[in-house]
Amino acid sequence: MYPLGKQFEIDYSKAKSDHKAIVEGSNYRITIISERIVRLEFSPSGNFLDKPTQLIKKRNIGLPDYSVRQDKHVVEISTKYFVLTYLKGKPFLGTTVDPMKYLKITLASKERDRRKDWYVGHPEAKNLMGNMVGVDVSLPANLQKGLYSLDGFASIDDSFSKIIAEDGTLENPLPHHFDMYVFMYDKDFRLALYDYFKMTGAPALIPRYALGNWWSRNTIYTDETLHNLLLKFEKEDIPFSVLLLDHDWHLRNVGEFKKLKAGYTFNNELIRDPVNMINEFHSKGVKVGLIINPTEGFYPHEQYYPQAAQYLGVNNGSVIPFDPLNPRHIDVMFKMFLHPLEALGVDFFWNDSTGNMDITNLWSLNHYLYLDASREGEERALILGRGSVTAPHRYPVLYGGSSEISWKKLQEIPFMYLNAANIGVSWWSHDVGGNHGGMEDSELFIRYVQLSTFSPILRFHGARGRYYKKEPWVWDAKTLKIVGDYLRLRHRLIPYLYTEAYNYTKSGTPLIQPFYYNYMWVYDDPLFKNQYYFGSQLLVCPILEKKDNIMNRTIHRFFVPEGVWYDLFTGKKFPGNKKYISFFKEDDYPVFAHEGSIVPFSNKSDVNNIGLPTDIEIHFFPGASNTYTLYEDDGITTKYREGYFLKTNIDYNYITDNYTIMIRSVDGKTGIAPDRRNYKLVLRNSKMPTVISVFFNNNAIKYEQYVDGNDFIIELKDIPTIGQLTVNCQGQDLEIDSIRLINDELDSILMDLQIETYTKEEIAKILFSNDPIDKKRIAIRKLNKNGLSKEHIDLFLKLFDYIGEV
Repeated sequence: MYPLGKQFEIDYSKAKSDHKAIVEGSNYRITIISERIVRLEFSPSGNFLDKPTQLIKKRNIGLPDYSVRQDKHVVEISTKYFVLTYLKGKPFLGTTVDPMKYLKITLASKERDRRKDWYVGHPEAKNLMGNMVGVDVSLPANLQKGLYSLDGFASIDDSFSKIIAEDGTLENPLPHHFDMYVFMYDKDFRLALYDYFKMTGAPALIPRYALGNWWSRNTIYTDETLHNLLLKFEKEDIPFSVLLLDHDWHLRNVGEFKKLKAGYTFNNELIRDPVNMINEFHSKGVKVGLIINPTEGFYPHEQYYPQAAQYLGVNNGSVIPFDPLNPRHIDVMFKMFLHPLEALGVDFFWNDSTGNMDITNLWSLNHYLYLDASREGEERALILGRGSVTAPHRYPVLYGGSSEISWKKLQEIPFMYLNAANIGVSWWSHDVGGNHGGMEDSELFIRYVQLSTFSPILRFHGARGRYYKKEPWVWDAKTLKIVGDYLRLRHRLIPYLYTEAYNYTKSGTPLIQPFYYNYMWVYDDPLFKNQYYFGSQLLVCPILEKKDNIMNRTIHRFFVPEGVWYDLFTGKKFPGNKKYISFFKEDDYPVFAHEGSIVPFSNKSDVNNIGLPTDIEIHFFPGASNTYTLYEDDGITTKYREGYFLKTNIDYNYITDNYTIMIRSVDGKTGIAPDRRNYKLVLRNSKMPTVISVFFNNNAIKYEQYVDGNDFIIELKDIPTIGQLTVNCQGQDLEIDSIRLINDELDSILMDLQIETYTKEEIAKILFSNDPIDKKRIAIRKLNKNGLSKEHIDLFLKLFDYIGEV
């Protein structure tokens, strides 16, 4: 036993299964964890495990409904989801000729063609894989099997996981002990994932500030340049909530030691007063994180090296190697190197230990760093680190690795999001704009920022070099405007993002859910496989291809699910269960809200504020009734576990030409949110009603009303957050039928082309006529006599092909 600290201790009582859910013999034990999960243990010595492992914290998650039939030779276990048949006492693994000779588990699907058998050694070829260590890592274990499979089953082998001792130290696994968890869920993957979280631990609720914009550059910052960076973000009105300092914050070149990645002592030639620097960023609402790399060990020039050397018995002044499995080394790292940095005001650490290290060592570092960050019991923990494969959802945020600046790498990012979701991970992050190499390109940078706006974590990071263009203000005015708008939008989305983060922690619903969970066929369709749900209200169809330079638009195909969906930005209406092709300018991005969607935004003016807004803007999309429960707490402590939060129901009762909105606090405590708020209620695609009534509790209150484009808006000032606000709007033909029309897009393209105006009018007559497409093609070709260039003729011929797809 080693007294690492109470923050590392683990509750052993939760790791033991209910004996009523166990079927066992002298060398086997089968535990029915839930209706969807069965645990298989085989041990020649009859030695089974009831302790927590790196993966499993809890095995008694409720007594499942199951039945057992058995005799002296065979046992059959049945639940709603599977039927397990086992020849008692035999090894689980069958023979080469008959792998199911001794044990098989049959999926009890309602669909006959899905009633497949799982067995030990099953290839699980239709598993869609899970999380990875990082894009720049070549470990054999990098891309891991996930829980989601098109077959409806998956297995996780826990035989080789370390055992966690009660004091938090790690022990070797039991020898010759086979320990496997088999998930048989058919199409109910979300329930299986919920069970998985019960066993492995709920996803962490990240601090609210982590949902804002993160800034980092691998460059040499000084007090002055950091101060100027803060001023520049303010001048450009671009919010950010996290400053992440790369390696040059600490001493790197001392005597014989050059270009060190490890370090725990500020380089006072660059940052003379770390406390003052950190306080300045804190005063502007920005948290400060530092990169560390413990794997290089502890060096003699570190401030607290003498104390560490004395404690560890190093007498020759040499570098002290670091072993992340050695509790004494872990203890020294925290108490003599990291805690003093936290005392200066540092908020969290980036564990940049190489992804090529042993997976168990990487897991150990992430595990201990994360638990230590919450040692006081009040502050919510956060680290940034590579995915360590085993239960990575417990240790947010995951660092995706260093990637090249290229369209190819942009195209790979949604794949990472979706794979992460397959193992229950939401808080995956990538380097916005790419990290190194390649060629900087305005369009690529814009598309990176747009995708990142609708991603779990928005984190800038770039390699060292004068010509890497990460700062938005080093681009041209158009790029700065578009990028700035999306970065401001990201911060305005925090009320929505934080609510969805809470839902992820509470109910196990990932922030990002692959589109193929609902439409399995899209997995094999490159046009639609990268689409994903972003929280409960939005759908993202990422743009990953370059634009057509002549058209100055990206030609983009997407599929809209069943129901009616609306473009988040324009309000255009898209009837569902249909494929579309559209043409997007660089400032456009395909994000959709379903009918009845309710999306809350912050409307605050103080740029870096990520706290609970006093000004809140809520968008209501027509077509269906809905309720959205806005979740709020202090965003940084663990007091929410004691009831210090506020839940506010936003009810939207939609009847044609008669809309009612009710905003009412329903759970939690007073004093969490601001006492009073200003509301901006945006009824999308709605005309001015003829009858409006606004009440708080039973009292009529004043309001301001106006129309902005296709939206009707009501603004209310100084409304209490505890109580009920009710708004009713009535009128005739209130909803604006803003259905998306292909002709509108074609007209917009024609408007922007560099073609003589008279010729444009001739083109319009052809484009918008009722003639067959073949006749239109002939007519367009004839315009070469009017001076229409070949490139423009080819463009319109291509457009006719697209029209044919609509």
